[in-house]
Amino acid sequence: MNFEFASAQRIIFGSGQLSKLPTLIKGMGKRAAFVTGANAERIMPVFKILKENGANPAAFSIKGEPTIERIETLAQQARELECDFVVAFGGGSVIDAGKAIAALLTNTRDLMDYLEVIGENEPLSENPAPCIAIPTTAGTGAEVTQNAVLLSSKHNVKISMRHPKMVPTIALIDPQLTRSMSQEITASTGLDAFTQLLEAFVSIKANPLTDGLCREGIQKAAQALPRVYTKGNDLSARENMALASLFGGLALANAGLGAIHGFAGPIGGMFHAPHGLLCATLLPASFAINIQALEERAAESPALEKYQEVSRLITDSKNASLNDGLQWINDLSTQLRVPGLKEFGITKSDFPAIIEKAKKSSSMKGNPILLTDEELIQILTDSLHSPHRR
Repeated sequence: MNFEFASAQRIIFGSGQLSKLPTLIKGMGKRAAFVTGANAERIMPVFKILKENGANPAAFSIKGEPTIERIETLAQQARELECDFVVAFGGGSVIDAGKAIAALLTNTRDLMDYLEVIGENEPLSENPAPCIAIPTTAGTGAEVTQNAVLLSSKHNVKISMRHPKMVPTIALIDPQLTRSMSQEITASTGLDAFTQLLEAFVSIKANPLTDGLCREGIQKAAQALPRVYTKGNDLSARENMALASLFGGLALANAGLGAIHGFAGPIGGMFHAPHGLLCATLLPASFAINIQALEERAAESPALEKYQEVSRLITDSKNASLNDGLQWINDLSTQLRVPGLKEFGITKSDFPAIIEKAKKSSSMKGNPILLTDEELIQILTDSLHSPHRR
């Protein structure tokens, strides 16, 4: 039993913990690259904290998914402005952008040299600049992962810049920051967190440490997500979803993911669909097809028992069957009004290109069983229509 476990150097979690930011930035440098989303009202208080505490912030905004071109431009600007550390404040896309910029502040070769699949996948030669990641959503767990997902407009695919040194220096998680999320964002990010926990739990690279995180996270997400969707101001539920997101990030950084994320990257690049919604859309069919494939070709796989355990955790029933688990997932998808792939403009004619790209993704390699092309087609087919319209 051999495994390694990578994480942020420091994780600070709790409501109101944003107040520690002035102390945390001391000694990091003279100028912060402040990477944010586009919500000026939300950004300004943090910008003010940085400015009043000597960080001399230079603001860089990310609108939507971070593209390769945008990251190259911002990294160059940050170097020219002599930024020496990064504060990333926002959702998963913003934090991924911050991690990439932190890496490129000190590693100045062409970005393509460091990218998976479409690039050279070269390792970083220098430690990234210090980076503080402050999530405002509860979904991706990007504050503790070692990759940055970037969109290549040229190749119509989302790919990763990945290196163990890219894990942020400090993950500062304040669940109060997630209370302003809309119902739609709460649903998509929450189901993304749940999907990451599920896929890391059944991954062929799972280990006892990631399993413990996943068990706890799956249970918390199952209890909190339906509640926080209907009562967005419920701080206890927000805290549990922030924990589930954190645990999912820690687990996937060490155990990898599976078919859902293997599909989500290519589809997101081809159709510019939101990552969290894609994961939510693909979740029920992937759950069902993976179980079917394991029962048919790998009945002794420990992943099959893990799917059984997931069913018990999410239904809170010791006697839950695999079908009970699948029904719970379908019911939650219906409640949270998860769309079908068809709503992103995807048709069956797109399946061959999607599958070709998905099979090359790093996430697909963690799936508990190698799925056939027919099974991959079935997942996409069963995901075309939203649960409440099937």
